[in-house]
Amino acid sequence: MTLWWIGAIALIVIVLPVVLVLINRILAALERIRSAADSILADGAALDAALEPVPGLLAETDKTIKEVQVGAVRYAGSVQKLLDG
Repeated sequence: MTLWWIGAIALIVIVLPVVLVLINRILAALERIRSAADSILADGAALDAALEPVPGLLAETDKTIKEVQVGAVRYAGSVQKLLDG
């Protein structure tokens, strides 16, 4: 019976504080993860708002590329005439 009391006291004095410290560390890590996830969500929402004009900018870029393409074909045609002649 005495061994049971010694075991119970050891459990309360040694094991229980270790378990509480480990639980505290786990909860602190979870809180840091939650904070980082909230920050990522907020930044993602801000990024989404910043990306709204992208389709319009891409259409403008496509128009510019077509204009450059026309000029490049004209230039290449002129250079070809000079090289052939």
